[in-house]
Amino acid sequence: MDTPHPQPPERHTVFDDTQGIFTGTLFVSLALLMFNQAGLLTGGTAGLAFVLHYATGVSFGKLFFVVNLPFYWFSWTRMGREFTLKTFLAITLLSLMTEWSPQVFEISQIHPLYAAIVGGLLLGSGCLFLARHRASLGGATIVTLYLQKAHGIRAGKVQMIVDSVVVLLALLVVTPQRVAYSILAAVLMSLFLWVNHKPGRYSVT
Repeated sequence: MDTPHPQPPERHTVFDDTQGIFTGTLFVSLALLMFNQAGLLTGGTAGLAFVLHYATGVSFGKLFFVVNLPFYWFSWTRMGREFTLKTFLAITLLSLMTEWSPQVFEISQIHPLYAAIVGGLLLGSGCLFLARHRASLGGATIVTLYLQKAHGIRAGKVQMIVDSVVVLLALLVVTPQRVAYSILAAVLMSLFLWVNHKPGRYSVT
């Protein structure tokens, strides 16, 4: 009896990618709003943008957009045009969402532990949505996804190292207690990606 050949995976449609990128970016924006209210931050270029935001008072959205500009060339040459354009779209959406969301709703009170747990899982979920649709939030995420694609190194492992370093640098502008909560959020996000985003698990492009 012949073994049936598996059907090739269907490509994502424009609608699939649009709703996936929008939903992932929305999840991340909610996490970052929680972090901002609780005085926390995250890793990667978002973490650098938070550090600069706390140090200068310039809005996170503007800083996040600018900090990611140097990474587009690496993305274009190593990850391709489609990934880069989707990543640019996600970064632009996130910058706009974090700028406009406070005008739509306000988080008046939130415990930093709750913000760290829920925010960390929201970040992981949002980044997984984006990765599933060949997009990212720039910076270190581009590098981690490239290493996973080219060398099979799990994105979560590298992301955990990068995020922990960035959060530790935040001691310059954030209290140690807030940094500890931020590290917890980064670890939860990275563990979520480590478990749920494994090489070869997803084949739809």
